[in-house]
Parts: sequence; structure tokens; C-alpha cells
Amino acid sequence: MGETEPDPELAALASDLVSIPTENPPGNEAAGAEFVREWLADEGIDADLVEEPDPDRPQVGATIGTGEPRVVLNAHLDVVPAGDPDAWSVDPYGGVVRDGRLYGRGSADVKTGLAIGMLVARDLAPDLESDALAGSLVVHAPMGEETADPGTSTLLERGYGGDLGIVIEPTDFRVATATKGLAVYRLVVRGEATHASHPDEGANAIDASRRVLEAIDAYDRELRGGPDSLCGPALATVTEIEAGTDSNLAVVPDRSELVLDRRVPPGESIESVDEEVEALTSDLAADEGVDAEWTRIQAYEPSSIPVDHPLAETLRGRSAAIPADGRTEETTGDGAGEDGDRRVGEPWGIEAATDARNFVNDAGIPAVTWGPGRLEEAHTVDESIALADAARGRAILEEALRELLA
Repeated sequence: MGETEPDPELAALASDLVSIPTENPPGNEAAGAEFVREWLADEGIDADLVEEPDPDRPQVGATIGTGEPRVVLNAHLDVVPAGDPDAWSVDPYGGVVRDGRLYGRGSADVKTGLAIGMLVARDLAPDLESDALAGSLVVHAPMGEETADPGTSTLLERGYGGDLGIVIEPTDFRVATATKGLAVYRLVVRGEATHASHPDEGANAIDASRRVLEAIDAYDRELRGGPDSLCGPALATVTEIEAGTDSNLAVVPDRSELVLDRRVPPGESIESVDEEVEALTSDLAADEGVDAEWTRIQAYEPSSIPVDHPLAETLRGRSAAIPADGRTEETTGDGAGEDGDRRVGEPWGIEAATDARNFVNDAGIPAVTWGPGRLEEAHTVDESIALADAARGRAILEEALRELLA
């Protein structure tokens, strides 16, 4: 098979979307939502701005056709902050196309995927409205995916649901029937402040934090030795630590704060992880005399559907049937990392949390996570996506939907 040609229409739309900053935090999706709604309207598709759960952060829902099955395409509006623009080789919101790649914040995660969903919805609309295709299509452009805000769940609750869901994320065309969840905790470790010239007269919260770190390391080792899943093992990682920054340099701090990131595979619950963190801090108090309190500050539930669900098998088959340029069929190669060649035809789970959980857990709708681009590109400086892969993704999605909606 020859090389996939870049798709000028797709490249232009994805570039336009990347050029609209929709950073979250703080949650400025409004301009992106307006753009998507107006584009769909210009293409003859009725779309609504949904002002719940936050009127300052609207999202988009659209329905095409009335038949069954009803398939939902979901690609979120928000992106993580770009950070220091001087660290980028391009303007992070310039929508720059260079050497066959689209650069910019959200190019991989997931503005190009959103553009694909919009274009495929437009292209299928005539057949859906004339009943040449029996089913119907719903398009989501939700807010708040990056910070676990209830964007997708609200769209589902407000009538933009269906029988099947495809959550578009950069998976390198692999079909994830499982998503790993996430629970984030803030641990506050308390000591007793004193002058640094007499440290023994107080209790240094930093010293106590060392014991907390050791306990978390042991907890992580235990988790890694447990049962594996399609999404990989459970993990516990400290991602932030702060102490003594709000006082004089010569003061032994009486407070230290740590952030614990706990990855939650399918089969575990957020509530059970809460119990584990409670046990960890209780053991520290009993065994080490460490005064540590925890608060859960963010959570994404894990989710899963059967690996042989017809939705997953259809999308796997279509993805494997259109091989990437220069790769063998049913594989993707570049960037495969320690996994080696990633076979798109094999069952797989994504190690990141996605809004598939809202479909599966909240609404009881079977859903998969799938899309062009590599997860390793997401959230990075000089984030980018190969436009040939984007074009391939558009073709795969349209063919899969024609099969599912027939």
C-alpha cells in the first residue's frame, strides 16, 4: 500500500482548533465550543451549546438522524496549559504545520481527534438523515476532561447519549476496552515549628515526610507485585512536595504537603483505594508517630467492557485493515517503546483515565477509547501529530461507523 496522503481539509480544521486556546485549568473552553457549534451549523448540522454544568464553560452536543443503533463520538475541548511558550520551538497556539506534522497544544490530545469527529459526522449526515444508514450519530465536544469535571457525564444526562460510545484519544489506533482510573490525594504532615538554631526543640515536618515517602515506596512495590490488567499494574507515586515555603528560612517547618497519585486498574474502586490510604496513614501514626492527614482531591473511576464486544471488534478490524505507512498490517511501529510493535488487532487497555468511564460506569453505555496520535505526545512541549496518521484515522472512523450504523 502506498503512503497515506495528508488531508488538507482535516489539517486546516485541526489547525484552526489548535489555534483556539482552551486551557484547563482555568477552564476557558467557551471560544472552542462556539467554534465547534458554528462550524457544525454552517455544515447543516443542528448543534447546541450546553451551559451545564458551568455556564462560563459551555460544551457542544449534536444529534444526526433518529435511527438505531445510536453511536456517540466524544472528543474533549480542553487542553492542559502550554506552559512557558519560550520552551516551544513553535507558537503553542499557532496551529503550525511543518514536515507533515501539526504542532501545538492539543494537536494530539485531542483537537485533531475532534476535527476527525466533526468531519466524519458531516460526511455521514446525508446517509443518516435519508435512512440510507439505519442508525444515528451523536457528537460530543465536552468541557473539563483534563480535570475530571462532569462535562461528558452532563451531556449524557441531558439526552446526548446512545447505544455505543467512541471516546477519541491518542491511542496509536489501538482500541482500549479498559481504562485505568486515578485517585489523587493531598497528604498533610504535621510537626512543630522551632528556630533552626534549636531544631531538637521542635518536630521537623520534613523529617516526618521522609517516613511518609518510605511508606509510599513500600506501598507502590506491593501494588506493582499484584495482579496485572490490560491497563498495567496499580501504581502509587508522589508528584508534589512542599514544606517551609511560607515562613522564614531559619524556621523548622511545622507542616509539609505531599500529593499522592494512585493509578487504579479495572477491578478496583476509588473507595477501596481510600481505605488503603487511610490504613497507610494510620499505620504511620501507630508505628512511627507521624501525624498525617489525607484528603482525596481528584478521582477518575476505572472502566472496562468485554474485549470481544462488537464495537471493539469492529474498530479493531477497521484499524488493522488500513496499515500505517511503512508498517506491517495489524501493527504500529514508530514510538512503540518498551512494548515493541503494538498490534492494533489485539485486546488492550489504556493506562490513562478517559471519559469512557462516564459512558460505561455512569450511563451503562459500552464505550472504547481510540484515535490517531501517540499518548506519549500528549501534554508535552512541542506536542504534535502526524497528519498522515490523522488522515488514516478519518478513513478508519468513517468505515467503522458505516459498519456499525448499517
